[in-house]
Amino acid sequence: MTRILCIALLILPALVSAQIYKTTDKNGNVVYTDQPSKSGTAHETIELKETNTAPPPPEVVRPAPIADTESEEKNYAVEISSPTHEATIPNGPGNFPLVISLEPALSEGESLQLYLDGVARGEPQHSLVWQLTNVFRGAHDLTVSVLNADNSPIATSTPVRVYVFRPSINN
Repeated sequence: MTRILCIALLILPALVSAQIYKTTDKNGNVVYTDQPSKSGTAHETIELKETNTAPPPPEVVRPAPIADTESEEKNYAVEISSPTHEATIPNGPGNFPLVISLEPALSEGESLQLYLDGVARGEPQHSLVWQLTNVFRGAHDLTVSVLNADNSPIATSTPVRVYVFRPSINN
């Protein structure tokens, strides 16, 4: 096996430096080939210039990726974008959207939980938007927590207080 490899390595430079011939046939067609014309027509030897080469770029040493361990938690920035703090929800059925901003994005197994006056509202979700319905009149504190896979909070937003106006059934 080693002999075959050595022979191949000796023959390879001869193959790479093969000669190129240019031949024009009787109809004026130009043909380029690696063998001289056998039909007796005149051929021209083409001298190739040295191939343009460049050295490879230097090897870049990339830093080792940081291992994602369970003990290492992300520092989340979670904030309620809408409604704003001390916003008033006008007369109506007490329906309004709640939108949050979150940096960085949730990892696998993590979720978001909405709290209305300290009580969990609905199931944990991955969406950054909640549609609150039938919120009673009065002042309410809203917070959102990022939950890990065990449903334990790992980050919580600053509370936002909203005031909901609703018609009273007593009037």
